[in-house]
Amino acid sequence: MQKLSPMMQQYFAVKEQHKDHILFFRLGDFYEMFYDDAILASKELELTLTGRDCGQEERAPMCGVPYHACDAYISRLIKKGYKVAICEQMENPADAKGVVKRSVIRVVTPGTLIESNMLSEDTNNFIACILCDAGGWGLACADISTGQLFVSQFEAGAQGELINELGRYSPSEIIFNDGLLDKKEVTSFIKEKLHCVADLCDSERFEPREAEALIERHFSREPKELGLEGKESAVRALGALLSYLYETQQKGLERITDVGYVNPEQYMVLDLTARRNLELTQTMRTGEKRGTLLWVLDKTKTAMGKRLLRSYLDKPLVNPAAINKRLNAVEELVDDTILRCDIADALSGIFDLERLMTRVIYGNATPREFKSLEFTCRALPGLRERLAGCASAYLKEVHDRIDPLEDVCGLLSRAVVDEPPIALKDGGVIKEGFDEELDGLRSLVHNTKQVLVEIESREKERTGIRNLKIGYNRVFGYYIEVTRSNLSMVPDDYIRKQTLANGERYITQELKELEEKILTAGERITYLEAKLFDEVREAVSAELHRVQATASAVARLDVYCALAAVAQANGYCRPDVNFSDEICIREGRHPVVEQLMNGAPFVANDTALNNTDKQIAIITGPNMAGKSTYMRQTALIVLMAQMGSFVPAASASIGVVDGIFTRVGASDDLSSGQSTFMVEMTEVAQIMKEATPKSLLILDEIGRGTSTFDGMSIARAVIEYIADKRHVGAKTLFATHYHELTELESELPGVKNYNIACKKRGDELTFLRRIVPGGADDSYGIEVSKLAGVPDWIIRRARQVLGQLEEGKEVSPAKKKRAEAVEGPQISFEAVIPSEVEAALRQVDVNTLTPIEALNKLYELKSLLKD
Repeated sequence: MQKLSPMMQQYFAVKEQHKDHILFFRLGDFYEMFYDDAILASKELELTLTGRDCGQEERAPMCGVPYHACDAYISRLIKKGYKVAICEQMENPADAKGVVKRSVIRVVTPGTLIESNMLSEDTNNFIACILCDAGGWGLACADISTGQLFVSQFEAGAQGELINELGRYSPSEIIFNDGLLDKKEVTSFIKEKLHCVADLCDSERFEPREAEALIERHFSREPKELGLEGKESAVRALGALLSYLYETQQKGLERITDVGYVNPEQYMVLDLTARRNLELTQTMRTGEKRGTLLWVLDKTKTAMGKRLLRSYLDKPLVNPAAINKRLNAVEELVDDTILRCDIADALSGIFDLERLMTRVIYGNATPREFKSLEFTCRALPGLRERLAGCASAYLKEVHDRIDPLEDVCGLLSRAVVDEPPIALKDGGVIKEGFDEELDGLRSLVHNTKQVLVEIESREKERTGIRNLKIGYNRVFGYYIEVTRSNLSMVPDDYIRKQTLANGERYITQELKELEEKILTAGERITYLEAKLFDEVREAVSAELHRVQATASAVARLDVYCALAAVAQANGYCRPDVNFSDEICIREGRHPVVEQLMNGAPFVANDTALNNTDKQIAIITGPNMAGKSTYMRQTALIVLMAQMGSFVPAASASIGVVDGIFTRVGASDDLSSGQSTFMVEMTEVAQIMKEATPKSLLILDEIGRGTSTFDGMSIARAVIEYIADKRHVGAKTLFATHYHELTELESELPGVKNYNIACKKRGDELTFLRRIVPGGADDSYGIEVSKLAGVPDWIIRRARQVLGQLEEGKEVSPAKKKRAEAVEGPQISFEAVIPSEVEAALRQVDVNTLTPIEALNKLYELKSLLKD
């Protein structure tokens, strides 16, 4: 076997440390991939696969991408679930002795992205670490693109709570210890619902002492100073996450400056099912933002505000004091339209401070991103000034926390040109007047001819040689040429360089130094610009804490302003959020549906629920009448109120709920082999286990996935279980087609019947969309089928079968066959169903027909017979 070339030996040494990553190996202006990486990348990125001599008999498979365009290729690999290790040249190849030194500067994974073109501006990108052992669960989640870091801790049996938290963060990458492998409920959720990259980590990362030491080293504070005293599981998960980040990110982790401990009891329980059914951030059918609550509420002006608004939606509060502080801020902006519009205008000029600062700290910020940071800083003083007279506590707090950053703005304004190039390497980034040496070099490059003319003029004056001239050639460089007739006038400091037939060429110390400056000016300018740019970057990075506090304040203000704008535009009211057990909504509306009705009026409805005499509302009525819309709107109004938003109602009094649980619609889960009914029952079981008397339950058509009697029995048992305060005792909206369940109003305390009003004239059915007391007298299923466009034959047949069922007749094939054996042949159903001709004849009044009308009718009937 032939020996590998030195460069390939270096490659294999690096690859050995990154076996599970696609290695981008820098060679000149390209990142190259070799062997298996090259074969894989060429297929995934549609690159041409070539080969390279590496000292072996066979050429090494190779493909590559330009280094300046690598982000697009890396992004594609990350989206496909791969991880990329970037191996960079650590020295200038021109100065290298032997093989250029190379080292992996960063491992890019789905959870460690910082590039703006790879991230959604309105969504956080979290990486999570899960610890599972006998002592309980630890969870740490970080978004390194914004510097956010949160930890939580749960008891050993709280798999449901952990799943709910993971659902809130929706991490794109998860690392975990081997204790998680036996927890099928959590592992199934990660695999089937989150669809993220998940990797098992060595147990050494989770060692308590190592975790504590790493946390203290990173934050310069002990865990107890970070609010983590007595939370060993959370500390171990956090330590393991930091260890992983330090291993994959060679720099930039100083961006993470603090950690927040999240107690799940601070927020309303919203599991993945509830968020999906209520369509908070994406629709169930298409997964789009349009048609969701976020779509209605998102009038934010900044990327930071968009992410925070989504967080508010995912984490509604349960503390009325905190909720009302948010509402006070929103109300002040609703009442002061001029202030709100001024703030919105100012926010429009603010870029994504959080992610800009991350790129500054990582050293990846471009000159144009520096300019975006400057423009943002310019907008801050005016924004802060507009808040000076605000009365609400949170708006005052925002005012106090916005730092004008005038020094940062001034530095960037002095340092970076007004219209910088895309990349630093393009040159012309540092503004004139910022550095004296750089200005001198630029002047020299741009005015070389003028400088030489000035020297020539000065030398003529000094020597008296009127025909003296300065010239240049590639061999001797710059020189002073003197004719023979004037050689006697040459001063002593002239150094002879070349003899000509009719004169001599000389050089002076000044000209020699000038020549060196001119010839190296371009390289020196490039070096100086990079050095100065890096100094500016370090100066801005040093202000991270100030910028981060300002970014957080601006995001909050943006959310308050957006909620106020939506409230005023859509006619929302301020809810009264309190500790009572009542939900009392007058003329409530569905916030999304009313926006999709294109100006048509939305029929508003009242809701009254409590834990005593109005605990469970059984809602009956036809399909398409609006039962599901009504129940969802109640849940959304409660959720909006607890996130601190005004609500679509004439008035609303909301006693805080600790969780919203939903079982809506029919669906199956083929990936896990679960039928529609199994999914339904699994969700019902989970709700019955997690709901409390402070919860709100939205249950739609429980028991429809099985036989009528089975389904009705299950539905009744579920209502009885919820009504019993020893079991659940939660406020519940229960929609059903089982009219027999309306009897429970007289049997169970706290159960009330309601129905969706509709009007029937002949075969025509009109939905009034109004919720009224009492049970429905019919489901109108056949009428709804007719509205949906089901063929007339099916409608007529269904009516006949329904009539027989209501008369108690048997219609199943088996029973029909038995009946025929006893009674003999029966008349077919088709024989008793009136034909179209018969139906048309019955409508004809022959006494009023003229002869010509009779002939026309006869022709029409004959045509029907042909059909």
